[in-house]
Amino acid sequence: MTNNKNPKQRGMGRGLDAILGISNPDNSIVSRQSPSRIKENEFTEININLIDANPWQPRNDFEDEALQELCLSIKEHGLIQPVTVRSAKNGRYQLIAGERRLRACKMAGFTAIAAYIRSASDMQMLEMGLIENIQRKDLNPIEIALSFQRLINECNLKQEELSAKVAKSRPVITNYLRLLKLCTPVQQYICEGKISMGHAKALAGITDGDIQKTLAEKIISMGLSVRQAEEMAKKAGTSALKKTKIKLPAHFVGEEKKLAAQYKTKVNIKRNIKGKGSINLHFSSDNELERLLFQLTK
Repeated sequence: MTNNKNPKQRGMGRGLDAILGISNPDNSIVSRQSPSRIKENEFTEININLIDANPWQPRNDFEDEALQELCLSIKEHGLIQPVTVRSAKNGRYQLIAGERRLRACKMAGFTAIAAYIRSASDMQMLEMGLIENIQRKDLNPIEIALSFQRLINECNLKQEELSAKVAKSRPVITNYLRLLKLCTPVQQYICEGKISMGHAKALAGITDGDIQKTLAEKIISMGLSVRQAEEMAKKAGTSALKKTKIKLPAHFVGEEKKLAAQYKTKVNIKRNIKGKGSINLHFSSDNELERLLFQLTK
């Protein structure tokens, strides 16, 4: 069945597991091929039915229409770029990169496919699969951000290393990662192409998810530019900060009660987010004030 949806409209309906995968890779290399088998680190042709899918393939949806177009192109011009595989058990291979090409060749009825055989650990397979996935042109910003996050978390890459591997600057990577702090409805709007990366960056400065969602809906309904969205987000952030009440930590609440009992009056401890504040002792008459002053100076 052909899926005619625009890639930008696919959204996150398939769930984050579809993007992130569910297997846990390790650093061990799958058992080596026997001496009679084709050597690693060289190009050759392999029986297409001996190639198994990459168990950590970050991409799980493939447009039927796009595959058909690739299939026709391969039939006419041949496979220009070989797939990459590694040796597996029982004379088989595991695909590292080239899932679309492999599927298109199967659709074209090929019995063999050009491949580059290389040695790779599970972790390297995951890393290469994710990096190849990031190079796709039809990824939405959330999918890119999730791939970056996975490379950092699961492949133990620092941002400097990630920057070199994907050929993107650290600020670009940071901006993508900030999108993952947005609430789910706003991430959905990004996936659907209803708001741009620029709009999303403006909203990422807001910590309250409800405010993010409200502003995103205003951007969509009013057709605001990125600059207008930035101004709106700035005003909303300032307003929200003023209205935010800083909750007194439990141990300070306990001290507040102790002081009230000691001085036999109402006591308030006020504290801002930076730790500055005051202790207020209440009195209702001059006599009570004198009593408090005496206790404080005793």
